[in-house]
Amino acid sequence: MSAILTITPAAVAQIKTLLEVRGKPAYGIRIGTKTKGCNGMTYTLEYADAKNALDEEVEAEDLKVLVDPRAILFLLGTEMDFQTNELTSGFVFTNPNEKGRCGCGESFHV
Repeated sequence: MSAILTITPAAVAQIKTLLEVRGKPAYGIRIGTKTKGCNGMTYTLEYADAKNALDEEVEAEDLKVLVDPRAILFLLGTEMDFQTNELTSGFVFTNPNEKGRCGCGESFHV
């Protein structure tokens, strides 16, 4: 069985930075999906103050990343990275379950 989610060192470093500047302690972050955009779904990231009963937990270094149970099937085998270029920076998801993306890259469908 594939890992639910793998997290690159660049993404780990960025998540740690976000948690440090938050201003209050957090359990970690939670990744999920929601209906949005012109192609159906988008990824969500939020601070997690506690682990919910059905969350799946992925550890990368000493970081705790929770996966919303409603998103597990959509994220199975996904790699989370953080990339910076001349114009943008952000988290990038390489998801083998995606069947297509919208032209602006904000949403995907499976």
